[in-house]
Amino acid sequence: MAAVGALALARWPRLVAAGRPLHVGPPSWAGHNRWSKVRNVKGPRDAARSRLFQRLGLMLRTAAREGGPDPALNAQLANVVEQCRAKNMPKASIEAAIRGAERSVAASRLLYEARGPGGSALLLEVLTDNPRRSQQDVRLILTRHGGTMAEGARHGFEQKGVVRVGSRDLQGHPVSLEAALEAALEAGAQDVCPDEEEEEEEEEEPALKFICETSALRTVQERLEASGLRPLSAAIEYLPRDRVTLPEGTREQAERLLQALGDCPDIVRLYHNIQ
Repeated sequence: MAAVGALALARWPRLVAAGRPLHVGPPSWAGHNRWSKVRNVKGPRDAARSRLFQRLGLMLRTAAREGGPDPALNAQLANVVEQCRAKNMPKASIEAAIRGAERSVAASRLLYEARGPGGSALLLEVLTDNPRRSQQDVRLILTRHGGTMAEGARHGFEQKGVVRVGSRDLQGHPVSLEAALEAALEAGAQDVCPDEEEEEEEEEEPALKFICETSALRTVQERLEASGLRPLSAAIEYLPRDRVTLPEGTREQAERLLQALGDCPDIVRLYHNIQ
């Protein structure tokens, strides 16, 4: 396990780099036009939040339909409920989605393989009640942004258990380097690093991502919580074996593709190997 500490220590500086920068000079104000703020900030944020809740609702209904409406007896549903709470989805909306599972149309789980700009690899987890429509939508987005469906992209990823933990513990205190490393060792995690793709709140550092073997996922989650940390979610995910660095112009094109795919309501999880 010494390798875990060494690897985490090597990667931990990214936690500082990935955090919100401190403003040492006077802030630049955007003006006092309230409508401008609502239109340019609140509008897109609310739209993204609405899409997120739509995805989570579908995931709740599917999990409840497949394994029953009781999270205590349905581990998959329990995990989705945790994700909903971490994203501040209202309790009433969570309960309504679970109650509506029996009346919902059965959804299909699909995994699309694709290539993006610069030869980057993409995996798209899709949950849909209309696979044909979803495939057409995804294919159109890829074509518009320099990507294409491509078999074999999956070989660039490996499945791992991923437990996301809040940057503050159950007592509300920031999680230190020493505490995270110690928790990883005691829980049996293979690595711990900042989650650079998701942030809990605008003014906080990214959540921490503990990586383990898929078979140890539940055990690691329980041990992390027992150590006083605050698990946000636990799931089996595809992590890239290697990452590619794209030149500036190609990277901008890839970012536009990732944004467009992220706006697609049927895509519940998007994986890529872009540095």
